[in-house]
Amino acid sequence: MSREDNPHSPFDIPHLEDRPPQQQTLVLSVTSGKGGVGKTNVAVNLGLALTRLGKKVLIFDTDLGLANVDLLLNLHPQYTLHDVLTGARRIEEIVLDGPDGLRVLPAFSGVDEVRALTEAQRLELAAQFEAWRPDIDVLLLDTGAGIGPNVMFFNVVAQHILVVVTPEPTSITDAYALMKVLSARYREKRFLLLVNMAHDERQGRETYRQIVQVADRFLDVSINYLGAIPRDPDVTRAVQSRRPLLDAFPHSPAAKALADLAQTVAALESPPSPKGNIQFLWRRVLQVE
Repeated sequence: MSREDNPHSPFDIPHLEDRPPQQQTLVLSVTSGKGGVGKTNVAVNLGLALTRLGKKVLIFDTDLGLANVDLLLNLHPQYTLHDVLTGARRIEEIVLDGPDGLRVLPAFSGVDEVRALTEAQRLELAAQFEAWRPDIDVLLLDTGAGIGPNVMFFNVVAQHILVVVTPEPTSITDAYALMKVLSARYREKRFLLLVNMAHDERQGRETYRQIVQVADRFLDVSINYLGAIPRDPDVTRAVQSRRPLLDAFPHSPAAKALADLAQTVAALESPPSPKGNIQFLWRRVLQVE
């Protein structure tokens, strides 16, 4: 996406055509307009379900300042991306090993620290990121909630944007607002929608219908329905035990729905473009041209 295509985007990079193609990794952001919709729980269990389909998966916890992917997996990071930014550790030293080969890149504490680095430090870190070639099939970006700049950035660099919503009116309104901003300011035109905490499939489809009905009137976007995850008390029990739902209660209704979601995500195409390129993403995190 160039500056000519999108004059409002601060994330465009010149000379993308000069960059060599990289490995084909599916980059999917898991995002929401409102907090409390179970977004991170979806990301963690989706990642685990994908590993059980034979995919090599890395979850990048991008919810800066409010990172909790490690908590849901009962992991205890000694180091985070903050330590990489300060030069204390190398990127490969901070990646956590989760269940079934799932890997997690713990979040750093805030983007202001990145901006405070000198140009030489940014270049050195960018070189380290680019030298790191993780062997992964799927990169899941667990974003923060809302329409802040960090949320926008990680959605823009992803190939596919999965919006998690619940049937509550406030969640529906905020999900629509998120897609509206991404469409109007950054020209994102394709979204995937997952309805979480639905009473049943019927409510899930009704929630999807409500959002699409408004979007069709006011937004020029395509929204694909990826299904509904039922409201399930086992989800709360799993979170309290700091275990992924697919481990703690693999036969629960929500776990089965998440396994189905993984099948759908595994079938998504990974288009050959700079958007979603892992090394490109690292350079943007560091704001290196």
